[in-house]
Amino acid sequence: MTVNNTFPAKLTAEWLHGQYASGMLSPEEVIHEIIRRAERDQAMNIWIEPPAEAHIRPYLEALGGMDLERYPLWGLPFAVKDNIDVQGLPTTAACPEYAYQPEADAAVVARLVAAGAIPVGKTNLDQFATGLVGVRSPYGETHNALRPEYISGGSSAGSAVAVARGQAVFSLGTDTAGSGRVPAALNGLVGYKPSLGAWPVRGVVPACASLDCVTVFAHNLDGALAVDRVARGFDAADPWSRAVKRRSAALPAKLLLPADPPGFYGPHADEYRQAWERAEAAVQAMGLPVERVDCTLFYEAAAILYEGPWVAERWAGLGAFVESHREAVLPVTASILSSGAAEQHTAASLFGAMHRLQGYKRAAELLLREAVLVLPTCGGTWTREQVAADPAGANSAMGRYTNHCNLLDLSALAVPAGDAAEDLPFGLTLFALADSEHLLAGAGAQLLVERLAPDEEAGMMTLAVCGLHMRGFPLEPQMLAHGARFWQTAQTAACYELVKLPTKPAKPGLLRQAQGGGAVELELWRMPVESLGSFAQLIPAPLGLGRVLLADGREVTGFICEGYAGAEAGAENITGYGGWRYVPA
Repeated sequence: MTVNNTFPAKLTAEWLHGQYASGMLSPEEVIHEIIRRAERDQAMNIWIEPPAEAHIRPYLEALGGMDLERYPLWGLPFAVKDNIDVQGLPTTAACPEYAYQPEADAAVVARLVAAGAIPVGKTNLDQFATGLVGVRSPYGETHNALRPEYISGGSSAGSAVAVARGQAVFSLGTDTAGSGRVPAALNGLVGYKPSLGAWPVRGVVPACASLDCVTVFAHNLDGALAVDRVARGFDAADPWSRAVKRRSAALPAKLLLPADPPGFYGPHADEYRQAWERAEAAVQAMGLPVERVDCTLFYEAAAILYEGPWVAERWAGLGAFVESHREAVLPVTASILSSGAAEQHTAASLFGAMHRLQGYKRAAELLLREAVLVLPTCGGTWTREQVAADPAGANSAMGRYTNHCNLLDLSALAVPAGDAAEDLPFGLTLFALADSEHLLAGAGAQLLVERLAPDEEAGMMTLAVCGLHMRGFPLEPQMLAHGARFWQTAQTAACYELVKLPTKPAKPGLLRQAQGGGAVELELWRMPVESLGSFAQLIPAPLGLGRVLLADGREVTGFICEGYAGAEAGAENITGYGGWRYVPA
């Protein structure tokens, strides 16, 4: 094996898959680097149970009996928020006296492990997942990944920072009021919050059981959706689980922006406002219809979460422990949880709030049908010192654009959108109905690639490949030699035929059909524009480059096949396999 001792600062699934497939790296070497990085960043308070070889060794040994190409998350290290069970490690919810040893993995962890992923440790969080700032933990305040004097966001603080600091490819968080989105925005990540019940919550310490979701942090949308493909699915043993079908990515009929300018806060309020204006212009330039809407219903729904009786649900789950272990619970956490025992939270007040919320749900359902709402993820940020001076006020501000989501049964996708100031990322959140997650995938992909691409993407173009130029196939070196780098997997629109051409070696041909056809998996690469001409000269007939329609509605440059070489000329129709990677050798 040729050992590659150079690791990028950020670990992605695409990079690791390529390293594993080429034999340049082994999972053991990756784990050793992650342990080194965790020790390097010990003062940042990322971990409660940090990566350790003794715990990870059984997972590494299990990979020996698993085929890299058959297990979609093979060898990918991931971090787990410490309110989610991992067998063999204690679950603390950031309260040492609450700790217990789980008898089994949480349902979502078990699914990821079965797909080849490696849980490397348990991450720090706002105690009992009560907070959006990342500083409410007896295990220390989790530092921001880029500027340690600033907050990391919470409650999934350590999970986000672990990914941002290159100590995991992806991580699991939870989200009740925005904990899977705020840390994504503050650390420059993608945060995906599926619909309520789409991922099982069995094995998760409840914060507000009727609203809790397990979420994922990753460096890109494709990485987040790869986890979603594995984690999603009904769990009969989970009373909160429901079947929410995953659909192919598609563009919404329209994008919604707030009619009134959002409010901003904190020491960088002006910079955040300017970042929003730039991001808003990018949304308007996407080529989709844009409608300005009154967002009052979302703000009023958000207020119900902590001002209404739902805080009593938190008390119902944790009140007995808090009352018997007052000294073990942080004062700010105890104050929030104890407010759920207030006299005003009566059965009548609960039903009054439920009825009011039902009206908001219907209004949101009508407004968001076939649409995606775009808001800032956060309206600002704070230094950790500023949060210490006003813990309740700062935390409340961080939830201004997030608290409504689960109450209204929405899905959400947080995406990076440039910087508000140096090393202070700005983020947007896209909201859709529970049955419209596919619109988040489509709109998010277009927004990220075409409008919010980083500066280093200048001079680059997207190229779709569907055969021997894909990762791990013989012609991948041609892509690399022309400066191309893998970006993500994708699917064509369901109007293509994939054929196996009678060449030596056999190669696929992608033909667009006037009627019928199917969707075909392919890879999207980013290639320097100046390299395209010399690369195209290497492509033999009947193949060539043309426009390929993707499932999310985008058109990109990609490999196509001339019609004369199709099935009538003796080529085998292999569309049913779903992609060249799945065709038997």
